[in-house]
Amino acid sequence: MGLKIVKFIFFGNYFVGLLALALTIESTLQLKLPFNSLWYYILISLVPVVYYTYAYMGVNKFASDLNPRSKWYSEHQPTVKLSQLILGSASILIFLYLFFHNFYAIFHLPIIYWIIVFVLLLAAVLYYGLLPSYFFNLNLRNTGWLKPFVIGFVWACTANIVPLVVLRIETGINGAEGVFWIWLFMKNWMFCTVNAIMFDMKDYAIDANRELKTFTVRMGLRKTIFNVLIPLLLVGMLSLCIFAYLKHFLLMSVVLNLIPFVLTTIVAYSMNKRKNILFYLIVIDGLILVKACCGIAGVLIQ
Repeated sequence: MGLKIVKFIFFGNYFVGLLALALTIESTLQLKLPFNSLWYYILISLVPVVYYTYAYMGVNKFASDLNPRSKWYSEHQPTVKLSQLILGSASILIFLYLFFHNFYAIFHLPIIYWIIVFVLLLAAVLYYGLLPSYFFNLNLRNTGWLKPFVIGFVWACTANIVPLVVLRIETGINGAEGVFWIWLFMKNWMFCTVNAIMFDMKDYAIDANRELKTFTVRMGLRKTIFNVLIPLLLVGMLSLCIFAYLKHFLLMSVVLNLIPFVLTTIVAYSMNKRKNILFYLIVIDGLILVKACCGIAGVLIQ
């Protein structure tokens, strides 16, 4: 029974909704900004679940046992479709409520906010190749090395930029002042990109057969770990320490924010051996939740 619940939460992408919520709260607290409306936080928790589940909606009912996640979706199609219907409908209704409730403010946004939203939506749409092929035939999921950067970008926008846009709409407050929010955005982009590269390691054999040139396919597991992941994480830790020194962060706050980088480095180092799919969904995605929790704790002790 316990394993069934775990699979339901992680295979069904419900954990992803929690990650989006946690990262958004972390960003808001770190920037010392007012919280957005409750409806927005509900929306930001629902949309990622619907978005990530979309990729598995067409799984064949005879999915191979070699892919436990696809097999789970094939066995739970009615449940998944019902979930998508409920969560998708709720997302649309909440979006429409927020849209009409803030209609005037939305259409008086500065142009830079419109550009930001457009770029984010374009990346999200192209990730699944949702535009008609005769108009623009590009699916970023099939671009190999570019895919993790796109995933990291979408997550960083979700956590660090979209809340600022919504805050401007709902309260008129401009939270995009100074360089701190830019640094937080870049930090989240780098961290989520590293996380996505690590997640791609589970599909090494499949991507190699499809000739999809991911980092792991191009370089191999070991070189990806030691030439890409660990150097990026070390640069992230160094930049965190430098920024914390310049901004006079408390030592305990710095230590808390370093924990997810250290844990990610340890996990990356351990990935020479093939892991179970649940390892990637629980441990690797769980590192994002650890990061958010440590960031929140770091703010609360300031």
